[in-house]
Amino acid sequence: MGKCWWNGTIYTMEHEGHTVEAVYTEHGLIVATGSKEEIEGRFHDHIDEVVDLQGGTMFPGFVDSHMHLIGHGETFLKLDLSIMNSREEVLQAVSKRVAVMPKGSWIIAEGWNENRWADKSPITRQQLDEVAPDHPVMLRRICRHVLVVNARTLEAVQIEESQIIDEGDATMDATEYGTTHYGIFKENAQDLILHAVPDVTEAYLQEALKLAIQHAWSQGLVGGHTEDLSYYGSCKRTINAFNHVIHVNSMKFRAHLLIHHMVVDEWKNDELVATMKSSMLEFGAMKIFADGSLGGRTALLSHHYADDPKTNGIAIHTDEELNALVQKSRFYGMPIAVHAIGDLAAEKVLDVMERYPTSEGTRDRLIHGQVLSQDSLERMKTLPVVIDIQPTFVASDYPWVMERVGVGTDIHMYAWQTMLDNGLHCAGGSDAPIEHVSPLLGMYTAITRTSCEDPTQTVYQPEERLSMFDAISLYTTGSAYASGHEHDRGLIREGYSADFTVLKRDPFLNTSIRWLEEGIAMTVIDESIVYKRD
Repeated sequence: MGKCWWNGTIYTMEHEGHTVEAVYTEHGLIVATGSKEEIEGRFHDHIDEVVDLQGGTMFPGFVDSHMHLIGHGETFLKLDLSIMNSREEVLQAVSKRVAVMPKGSWIIAEGWNENRWADKSPITRQQLDEVAPDHPVMLRRICRHVLVVNARTLEAVQIEESQIIDEGDATMDATEYGTTHYGIFKENAQDLILHAVPDVTEAYLQEALKLAIQHAWSQGLVGGHTEDLSYYGSCKRTINAFNHVIHVNSMKFRAHLLIHHMVVDEWKNDELVATMKSSMLEFGAMKIFADGSLGGRTALLSHHYADDPKTNGIAIHTDEELNALVQKSRFYGMPIAVHAIGDLAAEKVLDVMERYPTSEGTRDRLIHGQVLSQDSLERMKTLPVVIDIQPTFVASDYPWVMERVGVGTDIHMYAWQTMLDNGLHCAGGSDAPIEHVSPLLGMYTAITRTSCEDPTQTVYQPEERLSMFDAISLYTTGSAYASGHEHDRGLIREGYSADFTVLKRDPFLNTSIRWLEEGIAMTVIDESIVYKRD
């Protein structure tokens, strides 16, 4: 027995403007599409439920191609700094948390972004010491490539200042912040702190996942490609949390897990991994970081930063180390998914992709690709590679990113339309919790190249605006292609998964701000309605 879905506009995403009147589903799959009369005629004896879309607009289920699902759930469990507009707000929030936490307990928060502040100098150890003299405090920047701690944290992890300085460029950038006396750590140096933070429990991980999935449903997401396995102690424990929430608790969400290179051996040797695989939980590429972030001036550029000519960023690995990591992934039969924001980082990644090709039928990923040379675009045309883009970065990074990178440089910045014009495959994600998880917000930014919060509605690089169809494709066919599911997900077509996202308004017929504000009406996974707006 099955369901007939009708009384709305149903876009199949087969091609622009293609719609059907009704869809018939059984056992979590799309069985047929067509007119309601045809569906009722063919399946009259099998339809046990007719789902009224109430005039809504149905698409294939939206999937976030790059996120951190547990990290997103943690934003509901711990102090969130991402919406704070000054250093004083952040320090006040820490002070309030200090007032209710026992002395000696850790205060961990995430999301500070000095680019939102009038005074853009970062928080320092001394400032944290003033508001939290008796609690270890760790505040991670929104990009997760920089963190700041107070003196009690350095005591708790038994790090002396002389020891930190001896770590060289594994510590904070002395040219920008002075010395590690200020308590700021970048890139790999963060591990000195992160490895000493008290482990979270599996119950905590499960709770974070539950909250993240519930919120994702409300945003119209039926799944996400997520990288979480290396941040919470044991890789096995984190996988167990996914297994418990998705399989045992039956919270339907199509989780495609990337495996960080630091835990890939543990993952490969886990006997339970194979038994946990299902249509709701699968494992993807090996995740590697090639550089840092533009916000922290650690993204690796081919030229010096315009607002700090003493640096061009940081390469997380030497060329030899990067080669060795990619060779390991190929030995395990895995594609790679590499974080590369700067143009020089991208070039280094393409070098190893060309040197050690992925196995036939699999695809590598270049994650972010915010700054790229024309030569890199040309090279990617010949490679089985998908670019994971995050359109909302345009809203959060402009205009300061132009001053940082330099507007006169001969490179492509956040050039989504240029990528599509070059025939490259792109998938759309949020990088939540770094950005808001809403795919609608990502689509809005992709088609407008502006921020919905900007009262001036300044448009950045209007030539890079995407069409509505291309923007929606990022989260449907694009995400499906990135995970190797182009033959069973991402379209409303016979034989494909019965995953749907229903909007209140038709984005092809209404202004962008209206369909964005009206939002999601219904989210459907595996033929089950997991979210329905009141």
